[in-house]
Amino acid sequence: MATGEAPDFDRLAGEYDRLRPADAAWQGVLETIWAEGDLAGRRVLDVGCGTGLFAAELARRGAKVWGVDPSAEMLAEARRRAGPSVGLKQGRAEALPFRDGWFERAVLRLVVHLVDRPRALPEVRRVLAPGGRAVVATFRPEHFERIWLARFFPSLTEVDRARFPEPAALAVELERAGFASVRTVEVSQPSSVARDEALERLRGRYISTLWLLPEDEYLAGLARAELELAPETPYSLEWSIVVASV
Repeated sequence: MATGEAPDFDRLAGEYDRLRPADAAWQGVLETIWAEGDLAGRRVLDVGCGTGLFAAELARRGAKVWGVDPSAEMLAEARRRAGPSVGLKQGRAEALPFRDGWFERAVLRLVVHLVDRPRALPEVRRVLAPGGRAVVATFRPEHFERIWLARFFPSLTEVDRARFPEPAALAVELERAGFASVRTVEVSQPSSVARDEALERLRGRYISTLWLLPEDEYLAGLARAELELAPETPYSLEWSIVVASV
């Protein structure tokens, strides 16, 4: 799996938030990022802002937020949601369309596995002012063994462990990009998903990995889930929130 391999997010934009709603787990990660990033009142760049859901909430709380994303359709959704409260630009993390030192904070939530990190992380460092801070939210390796999808899709764990950097490796990459004082906060979120909701998510391929699996594996896994899913399935989200200073 090549670094930065991702599906076509343009075709996912219209259904993205319906299949990945801002639930209690989403809110919990936001609270951690908000606190660890010290985002209140800051000039913040949301890298890979997608539909703008996260950026709009940061702006509502008082941050001065810009979002950047390579997908035109995702940005169209973000403009409808955020209106004038968030500045939006189309662009890639590997070539951010902002001048040096323009931001106090940068947030990358479930983004680092989708970008070319040797190019993207120095760009994030470039646009941060002295004293700035980057907050990277990603999944720990054990997440991929515990997620409820793993038993239906045999190669999912292997694919995602190759895509998502381990926290220690990510810390090294951030240091090489010019960051200092890198630290990691681990967050575990017990949760559950109802059968109908789980099937709706699977049918919509709600995570990017499902678009990267062989089509026969995806269809076989979906058919098995339709037969075997319980009325309620418990699982756990295992996060690493990596904070790096300039």
